[in-house]
Amino acid sequence: MSNKPVPVYEQDFAEVLGHIQQTRQRVFAQANTALMTLYWHVGGIISQKVEQAGWGKGVVAELARYIAQADPGVKGFSDKNLWRMKQFYEAYQGDEELAPLARELPWTHNVIIFSRCKSPTERKFYLRQTIAEKLGKRELERQIDAASFERSAQPAKLSPAARVLHPAISDVFKDHYVLEFLGLPEPHSENDLQRALVQHMKAFVLELGKDFLFVGEQYRLQVGNQDFYIDLLFYHRGLSALVAFELKVGQFKPEHMGQLNFYLEALDRDVKKPHENPSIGVLLCRDKDDEVVEYALSRNLSPALVTQYQLQLPDKKLIAAKMHELLTQHEGLGDE
Repeated sequence: MSNKPVPVYEQDFAEVLGHIQQTRQRVFAQANTALMTLYWHVGGIISQKVEQAGWGKGVVAELARYIAQADPGVKGFSDKNLWRMKQFYEAYQGDEELAPLARELPWTHNVIIFSRCKSPTERKFYLRQTIAEKLGKRELERQIDAASFERSAQPAKLSPAARVLHPAISDVFKDHYVLEFLGLPEPHSENDLQRALVQHMKAFVLELGKDFLFVGEQYRLQVGNQDFYIDLLFYHRGLSALVAFELKVGQFKPEHMGQLNFYLEALDRDVKKPHENPSIGVLLCRDKDDEVVEYALSRNLSPALVTQYQLQLPDKKLIAAKMHELLTQHEGLGDE
């Protein structure tokens, strides 16, 4: 005779399990915050002693040995880690905005951010992104390697309709997407690109950003007696809109917009639900001429944008130089 519970209890069981999991998450978060606060205080003491009492790495190494001998059960206080705690404290000292954010993250994530990011603005970007998207250690490192911060300063090329119908859209899409994880050869076809994106959908969604939900590939639209297929269809929770991706392995051409606009019209008429916002179209191209893109989008009546993809991790120095150039141009225009 089976002792398996009757299915009628499953909802009650799930409720109990939900309480257990939520409490466990709160306990972990509280423990992590307490640990980060401890590291902060220890780092503060070491920082002050280095400045006021002339402590060096030799004294910190003696401190690590003292802690290990006095309380062998205490872990995580090696001389290298104690020195990192000093760096942790100094990175956020006096910053009332960033210090609380840092305490929300595990130690490993904090070490990556304060050791690899060179400015408070860059640290803030990755602190917020890691918390919002719940990035793991490898995912965080990949975002830094892919220059997500630097690329965030380059807004995607949007149609006027996109800005009007979706005021927050500029915070969602990027001008360049890095798809090094696909491992695609050169040259490759649009079918190759689509298959690779579907096979690596988790990594692709991470590159796109939070709130993207994958709906399907080759999504069928029936208009009249004909069938049409969208390469990739997503839904964005924050924008409450369907997002159609059309893939182009060559350079952007103005005629691409006609096909995309047709798909958006069909989505809005036949697929979009009444409470959802107008659908968004994204042309993901291998290459684009920004001036041609600007002309093509300027009178486009649909919420659409043109972005570019690359298959190698970017050179962060080149991107930083480009950012400096753009900022200099902007400041020069402001002085005129």
